[in-house]
Amino acid sequence: MSSPAPAKPSASVVVVRGAHSLEVLLVRRNEKITFHGGAWVFPGGRVDAGDAGVDELEIAKRAAVREALEETGLTLTVESMLPFSHWTTPVDLPKRFATWFFAAVIEGTPEVKVDHSEIVDYRWITPTAALELHAAGELNLPAPTFVTLLRFKPMVSAAALAAHLRETEIHHFVPRLVPIDDGRCTLYREDAGYATGDFEAPGARHRLIMQGTDWKYIREF
Repeated sequence: MSSPAPAKPSASVVVVRGAHSLEVLLVRRNEKITFHGGAWVFPGGRVDAGDAGVDELEIAKRAAVREALEETGLTLTVESMLPFSHWTTPVDLPKRFATWFFAAVIEGTPEVKVDHSEIVDYRWITPTAALELHAAGELNLPAPTFVTLLRFKPMVSAAALAAHLRETEIHHFVPRLVPIDDGRCTLYREDAGYATGDFEAPGARHRLIMQGTDWKYIREF
């Protein structure tokens, strides 16, 4: 059996705005891209040699700032990056990334400029609306984007989200893919079935069940 592909260091940033309601910036990847082609995601990409820093987190922040500028034309700062999660692509997949996720609040309505090459479209949208469009099959969301939107959904404003993230721990996700009837499931480390891949194992639950566009995120531990 061949060794799994190494997970490449990456960074993604959820750009948020709104004093009275929360909107996030989603960008649509070109369908020709092999990894999540056609999906609606947060701006981001892999770390490169120019993203210098004193530690892994600072390097990731610099990568997120650079990627946001390249993909959206928005100028963010390292200081504005609020880390809230880290995702590692399952070992089963041929392309793997170890990705830091940040949130960054912007003021006003700066112009978004996509390159119409790697990124072909964008939209400002509330987490609730994005999740509803996903359920209707009108918005293709990868698992990390889906789970993040669920987490941000209760936030009433960008400021409230920023305050919440400053006070909460960073969530780490190392999914294990398990096939199930009519779909698949990702188990996370806290799930009772994670070590064995047993979907029915009794005990704690931390998983994302994906059957068509009917997705259910369960976090009970």
